[in-house]
Amino acid sequence: MVKLTKRFRAAQEAADLSKEYTVEEAVETLAKFPKAKFDETVELSMKLLVDPRKGEEMVRGTVMLPHGSGKTVRVLAFTSDVEAAKAAGATEAGLEDMIEKVQGGWVDFDVAVATPDAMKEVRKIARVLGPKGLMPNPKAGTVSPDIDKAIKEVMAGRVEFKLDKSATLGVGVGKRSFSNEQIAENVNAILDAIGKARPAGFKGRYIRSASISGTMTPGLKIAGSEYSKY
Repeated sequence: MVKLTKRFRAAQEAADLSKEYTVEEAVETLAKFPKAKFDETVELSMKLLVDPRKGEEMVRGTVMLPHGSGKTVRVLAFTSDVEAAKAAGATEAGLEDMIEKVQGGWVDFDVAVATPDAMKEVRKIARVLGPKGLMPNPKAGTVSPDIDKAIKEVMAGRVEFKLDKSATLGVGVGKRSFSNEQIAENVNAILDAIGKARPAGFKGRYIRSASISGTMTPGLKIAGSEYSKY
């Protein structure tokens, strides 16, 4: 806790945390903060003004990060074509055997993808996968007849975003080892994707606030001018 306090104090000395920054300024300022002994994840946090309790105002989707997330993604593929799935990069693949494994409590993976014909069986474990955000979903691009493409896109840096009940969301935009340009381009890609995911019938201001932070750093506010067009 002492180390954390010292790190935050150093961050406060390096930047004005009450100020609003452009995306580029925020990324450059974040780079000046003291670094932890591990490669921290950089996250974009946003608060929207929609009501996610209303189905028509739920905001979710996927975006391909120009420079990937920097995270090693463990993919489970629900498919009968095990060899093709593993050749595409899946960590584990199968159908009945994988469903039985998950039913037994195994969830040692980050993303699950499935072919449409496999979903009838996968729904049997919806109660296990759903609460953990691991259930394959067509809207997230994780249910696809082209399982090879789905796996490769996930591993190449496609990430999913989805509002929680309080209308907030957080998306990893890279690692602190990334260059400023790479992080900024990833942030802008997500802002654009979330902007385009604005519910069709929603009127008025859409995005309340946005900020970026490292795993062990305070957040830096992003100026409204960076997303007001949405």
